[in-house]
Amino acid sequence: MCSMLRHCKRTKMARGFTFLEIMFVVAIIGILLSIAIPRFTGKAQRAKIRAAKFQIAQFKTVLGAYEMDVGSFPTTAQGLKALVERPPDVPEEDWHGKYIDSIPKDPWHQEYIYRSPGEHNPDYDLFSKGPDRQEGTEDDITNWEEEES
Repeated sequence: MCSMLRHCKRTKMARGFTFLEIMFVVAIIGILLSIAIPRFTGKAQRAKIRAAKFQIAQFKTVLGAYEMDVGSFPTTAQGLKALVERPPDVPEEDWHGKYIDSIPKDPWHQEYIYRSPGEHNPDYDLFSKGPDRQEGTEDDITNWEEEES
């Protein structure tokens, strides 16, 4: 009888987890994920915004070097491409580029918008459409708002 009792206990233990226990663990994992994912998502978004602001600050430096050599900022038609390739209407002796190896896209894989003369700055406006990829919304990252703050 003792051997029979051991056999019975062993089969109960070998059965594994009950459905209720598994559902309890799944619920705990779900709760933890619902707390953790928004925190990580928010940090990633803030990091992208900081990266866009940093790139705009780098453009400011590079555009300043271009303006010192050529005597003016690139026009809207010339765009940021003027930092990589000499525009046809700029004399060779004035253009000391390549000012930048390539024109980076913003952290959301969109082109930066460049306008010269600018609507907000007399020299130029430079901005990213931001996370929503829509121009003119409050999440745009701009060179004129940086100067105000």
